Amino acid sequence: MNKLLENKVCIVTGASGGIGKSIVERLSEAQAKLVLAARRLQVLEEIKHTLADKDNVLCVSCDVTKQQDLTKLVDEAVSRFGRIDVLINGAGVSSQHPFWQQPLPDIEKVMFTNYYSYVMLSRLVVNSMKENRAGHIINITSGSVMVDPPPRNFIVYTSLKVALRAFAKGLFWEMRDFGIKVTSIFPGVTKTPLTGKLKEVSVDEDRLMNPEAVADTVMFALNQSGNTCPLELAVINQRTPWTKPVIPFKQDHPKQ
Repeated sequence: MNKLLENKVCIVTGASGGIGKSIVERLSEAQAKLVLAARRLQVLEEIKHTLADKDNVLCVSCDVTKQQDLTKLVDEAVSRFGRIDVLINGAGVSSQHPFWQQPLPDIEKVMFTNYYSYVMLSRLVVNSMKENRAGHIINITSGSVMVDPPPRNFIVYTSLKVALRAFAKGLFWEMRDFGIKVTSIFPGVTKTPLTGKLKEVSVDEDRLMNPEAVADTVMFALNQSGNTCPLELAVINQRTPWTKPVIPFKQDHPKQ
């Protein structure tokens, strides 16, 4: 077994389900020390008790749209474990509507969850990583960034993911001389609560990836030794619906 992640302190946002939960399980198998972040503390605690090394797992209730929660998350992680080696930004929300019909609160929520929290958490951890001359920031972005033009009804979601991709590439160039790695993961449509009620997409589950496939891609990035840094990794189902515009205007989305 690769020991690169043993005792590494890893923050995972969006850890309560889907891709985040699968990443947590893989990191636990690698004997990392874990900081699980999501709004639902009870769910995090339930996940913690399924992991082998419960003593090295910290659960933090965190609304990533709130600055004070992001600061608290980092402070509690450092207070418990003394440092942060890995940040995995995995929190995400979605809202698909024709732009002229998209609710204004949805736009704000997507912006703060899918872009602001990633940038702000990176800012909160990067100085300590710089001092340690080591660290790895991984952003769960979206395979939709590779589609041009963005899929209809996804233009706010996708444009923010494109901005996040640009931010991560710039951060890589700024931080690489300090031993800090930055990786963007581009998943295709994945079988998670976020996509579970997209009827036209999820009716044929062969078109959905399992979250474990994304988690395995994250682990591939984290297990590169030395000065090797996968800058961008895409993991796409060969039957992704993005090959044609199949996502209709109106969808029934899970409640957040």
